[in-house]
Amino acid sequence: MKHLILWRRLLLRSTSSRNADRWNCSRRFGTQDGRQKLDLTDLTCPHAWYPNARRKKRKVFLHVGPTNSGKTYNALKSLERSSSGIYCGPLRLLAWEVANRLNKAGVQCDLITGQEREEKEGARHKSVTVEMADTCGDYNCAVIDEIQMISCRTRGFSFTRALLGISSDELHVCGDPAAVPLIQKILEVTGDTIKVLYYDRLSPLLPLKRPLGSFANIQRGDCIVTFSRQEIYKLKRHIEIEGRHLCSVVYGSLPPETRTRQASMFNDERSNFDVLVASDAIGMGLNLNISRVIFSTLKKFDGIELRELSIPEIKQIAGRAGRYGSKFQTGEVTCIDADDLPLLHSSLESPSPVLERAGLFPSFDLLSLYSRIHMTTDLHHILERFVEKAKLSPNYFISDCEQMLKVAAVVDELPMALKDKYLFCICPVDMNDDISAQGLTQFAENYARKGVVKLREIFTPGTVKVPKTHKALKELESIHKVLDLYVWLSFRMEDSFPDREAAASQKAICNLLIEEFLENFGWRPTNMKMVGVRHR
Repeated sequence: MKHLILWRRLLLRSTSSRNADRWNCSRRFGTQDGRQKLDLTDLTCPHAWYPNARRKKRKVFLHVGPTNSGKTYNALKSLERSSSGIYCGPLRLLAWEVANRLNKAGVQCDLITGQEREEKEGARHKSVTVEMADTCGDYNCAVIDEIQMISCRTRGFSFTRALLGISSDELHVCGDPAAVPLIQKILEVTGDTIKVLYYDRLSPLLPLKRPLGSFANIQRGDCIVTFSRQEIYKLKRHIEIEGRHLCSVVYGSLPPETRTRQASMFNDERSNFDVLVASDAIGMGLNLNISRVIFSTLKKFDGIELRELSIPEIKQIAGRAGRYGSKFQTGEVTCIDADDLPLLHSSLESPSPVLERAGLFPSFDLLSLYSRIHMTTDLHHILERFVEKAKLSPNYFISDCEQMLKVAAVVDELPMALKDKYLFCICPVDMNDDISAQGLTQFAENYARKGVVKLREIFTPGTVKVPKTHKALKELESIHKVLDLYVWLSFRMEDSFPDREAAASQKAICNLLIEEFLENFGWRPTNMKMVGVRHR
């Protein structure tokens, strides 16, 4: 209940404190009786939404450079030395890693993500996912990692909110040099001072002139990159049939805990899992001892179309080879097919295109005011109309809200307050996944009908089993997402979602079953001793 009360207080505080500044920045139009009418869709001054941050003259340090250049390491050193601070990363894995690092260094640090709350007594530091960035507190130091994601069409607005809204004496921002001009433009109006620190890669990255050719040429420490679950398992099997290597796998829909353990098996020199087959999920968030990155393809389906990888994507993935301080001091990168080599080489030699705009999205209090003025609680209509009418400065774009609109279409059919509809709309759900969409729908229907959602009414413990097929694996991963969603909702509506511990327990069981599938799937050499791998 404590977290729910805190969340509501923060919302109320941020609403009341921002309103005065927002009114001054919004366009006004005359009415027939001479009064002024507020234009709520004017989002041209988002810096004014955060008076706490504007009361400070922040010292902003932009740490920019390629992968494996030490930029984040140096920013975290400043955080470690600070009297209070917050780290904001794009992934739960990164938040976990930083919290562990600070705690091991003797700096008490809370871990706060959408699905975890691990609080340390007396902690004055936090490690959070960027969506959980605190814009109401006051810090000595803050770090925002992977700032180039500010231009992401779906999540960019969370990075914009953190950049403009965190109140800290020092703000350390890490990422690709392509973000520098945009960040400088955005912060021109904030009164902050900016210093740009450029970094060079700490270990060499060598683009090879020859493709891989045969899978017989796979070596220990190789990472083969592809962009679908089906291709990942196909490549894993092809490599293992050669009889000399076993493969760990890492891809986005694997539970974070399973991804971490698969990576650990690959990194462990005692393990026979000495090759990694992965998606672009390796691009950030995992420390991997990769000697050579091998692209199986330079095309991916991004949810809309099959397209070539961008220059930043190629550089981010390729740069994972040859991590400084690891066994492989020089990284290598190539492709399976010779036809892909020209694009690989030209991308690695080219600077990333300069970012032009940052994501932005209206907060709940703006949508709520819009709802009152237009006398509707139809959230789908509100979102559509607000996005359609939004007025922006040239530095911003409205983030893609396709997933929110799909959820809004579901919750608008239910007797639910606008704030509850909004909460369901911002939850981490993939509405293109049938099982995830069904889980959210059941949660919303039970909440609207009863006010409480018992996990046992949705999910029967003991029914999940080790998957036998890829289809069954996909279904188990989706079930894990539904349980993860329950935990996320339980932190925001604790009384209405009371079975958090049961959901967490069932998530752990799903992790174990998925890991068992991963350990058992594929070809196994009969004479290969399995060191460092659990057997059940």
